[in-house]
Amino acid sequence: MNMVTLIALTPIISVVVFLVVLRMPAMKAMPISLLVTGVIAYFFWQVPIVQLAAASIEGVLIGLSILYIVFGAILLLNTLQASGAIDTIRNSFLGISNDRRIQVILIAWLFGAFIEGAAGFGTPAAIAAPLLVALGFPPLAAVVLALVADSSPVSFGAVGTPVIVGVQQGLQEGADLAPVAALYLQDIAITDFLRLLSAQVMQIDVIVGTLMPLILILLLTRFFGENRSWKEGLVMWKFAIFAGLSFTVPALLVATFIGPEFPAIIGGLSGLVLVLFALKRRWFLPEDTWDFGAESTWSKEWFGAITVEKSEKPLKMHLALAWIPYVLLGVILVLTRLDVLPLKSWLLSFVVGWENILGTEISANFQPLYLPGSVFLVVVAITYFLHRMKFQAFKMAFSVSGKALIGTSITLFTAVPMVRIFINSGVNFAGLESMPVELAFQASTYLGDGWPFVAPFIGALGSFISGSATFSNMMFSLFQFNVADQSGLDPMLVLGLQVLGANAGNMICVVNVVAAASVVGLVGKEGAIIRMTLLPMLYYAGFSGIIGLILAFLL
Repeated sequence: MNMVTLIALTPIISVVVFLVVLRMPAMKAMPISLLVTGVIAYFFWQVPIVQLAAASIEGVLIGLSILYIVFGAILLLNTLQASGAIDTIRNSFLGISNDRRIQVILIAWLFGAFIEGAAGFGTPAAIAAPLLVALGFPPLAAVVLALVADSSPVSFGAVGTPVIVGVQQGLQEGADLAPVAALYLQDIAITDFLRLLSAQVMQIDVIVGTLMPLILILLLTRFFGENRSWKEGLVMWKFAIFAGLSFTVPALLVATFIGPEFPAIIGGLSGLVLVLFALKRRWFLPEDTWDFGAESTWSKEWFGAITVEKSEKPLKMHLALAWIPYVLLGVILVLTRLDVLPLKSWLLSFVVGWENILGTEISANFQPLYLPGSVFLVVVAITYFLHRMKFQAFKMAFSVSGKALIGTSITLFTAVPMVRIFINSGVNFAGLESMPVELAFQASTYLGDGWPFVAPFIGALGSFISGSATFSNMMFSLFQFNVADQSGLDPMLVLGLQVLGANAGNMICVVNVVAAASVVGLVGKEGAIIRMTLLPMLYYAGFSGIIGLILAFLL
């Protein structure tokens, strides 16, 4: 490994060292990593100060757009908790089935997929884990299963943010597409390219992701069952695969014909309908009902101190009324994304940003009215009146949501600038390409035709170190594209494997693990959680890579 490659790896290594090895919280690790990246970009890459400043400002503006989405998602969740809707939804799941294997599919896999599609950013695990604990799951089981289930839907989380923001921003140098990407796309609009990429992702995930419900059940019965049995999980294989297909097939159709905004939302909802229909008719179900052993037999490691979030004064609410905000969210998002309606063009016409920041070629623009954050706020306002909430409870939801963003803001406003400096380092006095491109040169030299197998693990590494599939795609999309171009591989296929790898890394992502663990009182047991989610992550990334190798050979 030459010195240029080692220096180009420094931003990645610094995150691993500070976040993983030294176990610093992300809100401390990411600012230090930003400083390290800025220093090596200035002194070794010889990136001008004005370019570093412009890239940092670009990162802050992109971070604002992401923070807007996160705030809306958290606010909607807290509003529904305050109104009592979450209590009603929780109780509805209790009445469907007593079989724990079925409960984990309904809540972690399908309901979690819908929440991922609507909110993203670690929200599904934070919602699904306490729901499972409320049903009687051991806290450790609840967190592990919620994290593992939040895998396939992540490609299209927060209405497609990992693809629409992550991949698109990751392929840009300054205001424009990187030359290698522009040459590949030619006359193809970026929106059409992202739709084709989404279809590529789901063509692989319809195989890989379909097996995830079975893996969830096997984890449940083998590690948390009284008999520690694989067999008690395997008897559910027909139902588990049906549940997997109930999500992946609709998601594939939506990704192919509509784009990256709705596969997780529609896949989760249609999956819930299909699985509930199958449950009512007892399709694919064994005769026995599976449950945990007596609590006295549980390992001490499984326990945590948890207080499940509930409304201050539980309200009697009809189930349909409780679900209306989520239904409205889906409907409004669909209506604002259809090209045949004038609403989309009107929302896109209002642009906020900065062209040619500080006189450089770097620009950052976003359309706040079109972002999902605006839709969240509209639904929150409707919910206030629809659920007849008290103003004090509504005000408290805003307060709690705002406070929850403090740590996230620090992380976002340092992690994204770090990624943008990493990507925009091509403007320099050292005569070097940007850091991702230099890394791509080395990767293509040493790995070449075997890269499709490696690509998902790069995506997983990105999610692990940055805390987000969106950040992973933003950090490594251009790198993956360059490796594909220099190795004679299809960039669309390699980018698809990057996106799938980012999904895999979501299971072991430090930020998500810490957030989910804290919700159920397992702070300090993050290591145990990661050890249990590591094998499913390796399956997901490894199987995706194997399919990628086969497709690359056929192409």
